[in-house]
Amino acid sequence: MMSLPASRTALVLIDLQKGIVGRALAPHPGDDVVARSKRLAGRFRAAGAPVVLVNVAFSADFADAVRTPVDRPFSPPPGGFPEDWTELVDGLAEPGDLTVTKRQWGAFYGTDLDLQLRRRGITTIVLGGIATNMGVESTARAAHEHGYAVVVAEDATSGLSADMHGFAFEHIFPMLGRVTTTDAVELTA
Repeated sequence: MMSLPASRTALVLIDLQKGIVGRALAPHPGDDVVARSKRLAGRFRAAGAPVVLVNVAFSADFADAVRTPVDRPFSPPPGGFPEDWTELVDGLAEPGDLTVTKRQWGAFYGTDLDLQLRRRGITTIVLGGIATNMGVESTARAAHEHGYAVVVAEDATSGLSADMHGFAFEHIFPMLGRVTTTDAVELTA
């Protein structure tokens, strides 16, 4: 078990939204990630610890999307995303949860996530979400750089491939924080 103080720990869930959860994911199907994340969020709420739900969204013309020269640029689908693409999956959000909308992979840059966490005295974040080596890893890196203790729940994340997911958990996350499972997270008074 990993014991974390509820008064200084927040759960941050990345991109558990209708347009992303249904994608082909590995090693964990999106529905499994959502179910584990909901259970973990329930334990955080019961302990009085903050739950932060992060989604990614763009303006209709994608003018707020990152536009830098890359070898594989972001290309929105013809006609844009479906209307409910940015909505959190049903049954995830509850009153009192914090919501953050980002416009790039990571949840810190260009949002008030750091401000909201610091004002609540948070020093540790537990991360989950999709995709492991994109939004989750980018957020973990930024959290580490901002001085937060980072915990990543392996079974509450999934990637676009099992290899990419595995690489992040074997080589990246252990250098940024601690790796665990949802069942091993214990919140203490």
